[in-house]
Amino acid sequence: MAITPVKSLVAKAKEEIETLSQEDAQALVAAGKARFVDIRDIRELKREGRITDAMHAPRGMLEFWMDPASPYHKVEFATDKKLILFCASAWRSALAVKTLQDMGAENVAEMEGGFSAWKSRGAPIDTA
Repeated sequence: MAITPVKSLVAKAKEEIETLSQEDAQALVAAGKARFVDIRDIRELKREGRITDAMHAPRGMLEFWMDPASPYHKVEFATDKKLILFCASAWRSALAVKTLQDMGAENVAEMEGGFSAWKSRGAPIDTA
């Protein structure tokens, strides 16, 4: 049995999810209509910085935190705001958004280019 390459999984997920431009994502958050969800590993946040006020939800806990029936559920996920997921380069976030959609979440999207693109374009980051 051959393993499906992760690049193929990401491409397939991106066909089925909403991807927002950096500017559109930033505008939705600024308008109070969305919330950033950083799914990077805690070591990445410490090393690279973070988007101010982004909720950190490590990829490994995302489904558990989203599920209201889970003992690990976080109330921050029970919101009418659009959850805009991002990782370093928008691969993990694509797979994560697809998984949340498969769980029944409707108001989720990913941010194009992830944190790397955010940082590259000079958008504000918190390095504290």
